Amino acid sequence: MLERFHVPTADEVRVSEAALRTTVESIFMALGIAAEDARQGADVLLYADLHGVETHGVSNMLRVYVRQYQDGRLDPTGELTILNERPSTAAIDGGNTLGIIQGPKAMRIAIEKARNTGAGIVTVRNVGHTGAVGYHAMLAAHEDMIGVSLTAGGALVAPTFGAEARLGTNPIALAAPTKTLPPFLFDAATSSVAGNKLILASRLGVTLHPGWIASWNGTPIMEEAHLPERGQFLQLPLGSTREMGSHKGYGLAVMNEILCSILGSALPSMLDADSGSKQFLAAYDISAFCDVDKFKESLEDMLQKLLDTPPAPGLERVIYPGVAEEEERAERSAGGIPLHPEVIEWFNATCDELGVAQLETL
Repeated sequence: MLERFHVPTADEVRVSEAALRTTVESIFMALGIAAEDARQGADVLLYADLHGVETHGVSNMLRVYVRQYQDGRLDPTGELTILNERPSTAAIDGGNTLGIIQGPKAMRIAIEKARNTGAGIVTVRNVGHTGAVGYHAMLAAHEDMIGVSLTAGGALVAPTFGAEARLGTNPIALAAPTKTLPPFLFDAATSSVAGNKLILASRLGVTLHPGWIASWNGTPIMEEAHLPERGQFLQLPLGSTREMGSHKGYGLAVMNEILCSILGSALPSMLDADSGSKQFLAAYDISAFCDVDKFKESLEDMLQKLLDTPPAPGLERVIYPGVAEEEERAERSAGGIPLHPEVIEWFNATCDELGVAQLETL
């Protein structure tokens, strides 16, 4: 994640993984979520924070989840229902509870189908926020499979040339296993900037990079600027402008809507604002295509070649998707997870409100 989105060192409050996990699980259970589901939801949030993806960790998302359960917009007891199923596919209704709880269950169904048929593909409709999509893809990578995780939902991003939001940030993730190097993990929004990064920018008081957002009428803002008031800006597709390739991000976002929403018998948010988030999850059993060890050796040869690429002048090194996240995980596992003081205040107030023990800090 870009340095501008990190909590300033002087403001950091560090918490251990164990303490944060315990508190998040307790908050979920106080909302009426079963213990097993609470552990699953906490695991997805902790994955994000441990890997440096604060946009999808406790700082931004937990307060949203709490509010949605308290307002009745999400059902803490919602269950998966299989709507349609064949040996290698399934269409699932998520029961209007969090995607960070139901998505992993659906991916495990895809993994089991892949073991039996070589590939498993599952769509999920009617869920809340799905969290860091890389988490779901990595579940398959841990089983010597290639994992794919797509999400669609919301209306935050204007299409290329558009003056109204029609699409979500619609992220895409692909994970592949390795032997000794960090796994390959591509996890990115199809918008110029993930929507949750805008929340971080507002909390930290930092400016946005040129081309990340547009003014209310769709005109790209091409200079550094602070986040405008809600309703006074639109997000842009990956690429920002047509000349910079925004049609590619726009097209990828629509692709997500086709695979996540329409294929899963749901409507895109632009057609039904209450349709929630939708997912497309796939697992490909490597052994059904080639020798697993040979696959990992070839992948590592390619990834090492990328790591060995001479850096451009003034830059330190070349990495591949997944390296920075793994390095962050090692550092935060040892030294604690940095949170902003405002986030600690929210935890304290929420724990008091829900009657659970407050978050312990290091």
